Amino acid sequence: MKKSAFLPYFFVVMLSTSCAQRKDNSINLPKTIDFTVEQVVPNIQNPWGMAFLPNGSILITEKAGKLYHFINGNTVQISGLPEIYVRGQGGFMDIELHPNYSKNGWIYLSYSSEKGNGKGGNTAIMRAKLQGNSLVEKQLLYKAEPNTTRGQHFGCRLEFDRDGFLYFSVGDRGNRDVNPQSIRRDGGKIYRIHDDGRIPKDNPFINESSAKKAIYSYGHRNPQGLALHPETGQLWEHEHGPRGGDEINIVEKGKNYGWPIITYGINYSGTKITNETSKPGMEQPLYQWTPSIAPCGMTFVSSDKYPKWKGNLLVGSLSFQYLERLVIQNDKVTYREKLLDGMGRIRNVRQAPDGFIYVGIEGKGIYRLTPK
Repeated sequence: MKKSAFLPYFFVVMLSTSCAQRKDNSINLPKTIDFTVEQVVPNIQNPWGMAFLPNGSILITEKAGKLYHFINGNTVQISGLPEIYVRGQGGFMDIELHPNYSKNGWIYLSYSSEKGNGKGGNTAIMRAKLQGNSLVEKQLLYKAEPNTTRGQHFGCRLEFDRDGFLYFSVGDRGNRDVNPQSIRRDGGKIYRIHDDGRIPKDNPFINESSAKKAIYSYGHRNPQGLALHPETGQLWEHEHGPRGGDEINIVEKGKNYGWPIITYGINYSGTKITNETSKPGMEQPLYQWTPSIAPCGMTFVSSDKYPKWKGNLLVGSLSFQYLERLVIQNDKVTYREKLLDGMGRIRNVRQAPDGFIYVGIEGKGIYRLTPK
């Protein structure tokens, strides 16, 4: 790829809370900050994941099965990737650095893989190291089973917590009636493992016969957003609903988040999935979008570069093609705002170590939001 020209785009951000049927009680806030939008990395068709190296360079996953290293203004393709099963929503997905990356060099990858039983593929988690322009020392840490040729709901975001545990999500793989509610099956879950793939001894189903021991929570549909709250350290998650009922949840150990027994969404055909939106023993979402925005990517703003956004949550929208800013008070969404409206399908958003917010837009590449 050619050297980036750092093309600037200028936007005055407009307020909007009209993109969901549920009504929010917006609080009185001053106008948001103005910012410029600069294209940092061009020509990435589907920038699924981003990881920022200590030297300021960026590793970027391309869903079609490629890994790029953007360094010194140039985009270099990395070799040595595992075999990736590209089908439907599956392919090369997220990337995350070990919290102690500067000392151990471990990089974590999520992708769809044909390894294991059955035709098709399912979500896999691997770690590796970057040596020059190649991945080396590859270690498969987890592989969801069984394989299926269905092309939907692979997940899969990665996130480390403050204790060094690795969390990852796997969607229900289009088998909603079996996978999400069974702790004996992969799919529709959030998982927790040690950084080397070992199962933590205090995982909630470690002593359950035939259970998948890595499961941390269940009853999810297709989680494509994970982020650690910068103050509480809690793991937040968002997931795609069907037609309506996209959710934000705070992930808690052993909890059941209800899919598909309870949901605010309906089938794509317009028919009901269930009459229930709540049930004892099943968690309510912190927030739900109806109609669906198709959320993908999520980050909390903690940087001093965006003082009016501090503590806010940013979420990408695939279907409506904007970045959403949510103000949250006492675990309730009190204000929403559209950013980058119409720029394209937002696949990912991350706050980098330099304090700036970077956004991955399908068909375009990576952009940086710089306050004026």
